[in-house]
Amino acid sequence: MWYFTWILGLLLACSLGIMNVLRLEAQETWDREHIPLDPLTRLMTKDTMLSRLKEKVENSKRNGFPFSLLVISLKDFKAQNNLPAYEMDAIVHSVVDCFKEDIRAGVDIAARMNEQDFLIAMPGSPLKKAEEIATHIKNKIVDRVKTSEGLVVEVAAGVAEYSDYTENFATTAHEVDELIRLASEKSGV
Repeated sequence: MWYFTWILGLLLACSLGIMNVLRLEAQETWDREHIPLDPLTRLMTKDTMLSRLKEKVENSKRNGFPFSLLVISLKDFKAQNNLPAYEMDAIVHSVVDCFKEDIRAGVDIAARMNEQDFLIAMPGSPLKKAEEIATHIKNKIVDRVKTSEGLVVEVAAGVAEYSDYTENFATTAHEVDELIRLASEKSGV
């Protein structure tokens, strides 16, 4: 008789465990579906990225793995070329398609920070690897993305790495904006 109560207790414990797992999966799904996304690119917004960036930096501090940021900037492309909005949207969409191929699903996170600037957070990637990816993305964009008039899209890519030795790493809006500005001023990686 005692084994029936033991089996019942075991079944109850298992069902509670399964319910907890299902609840966590439902929460993760809800979070994924309700994160504010940029309507054009379907990337995270700047505010969402900044909050996620703080989490990623804390994880890097805790586990000691490298963490890099990659900034991609179109360098005032719209202002210099006076393109119609629909064509600029197509260019932005093509640029995003180029770097979506190179980011790791479920690991790296990407966001549209403003009209022509993008930020990719790459946990577990040292500076050297991030620079290689930045160069690859930059070359791919220059090769693939063209306007209807045949204009080549100018791209700047900047990379920063967080390590235990880095005191101030871009986790605030001002620091990230400064990183984007510096990347825009660079001619290359």
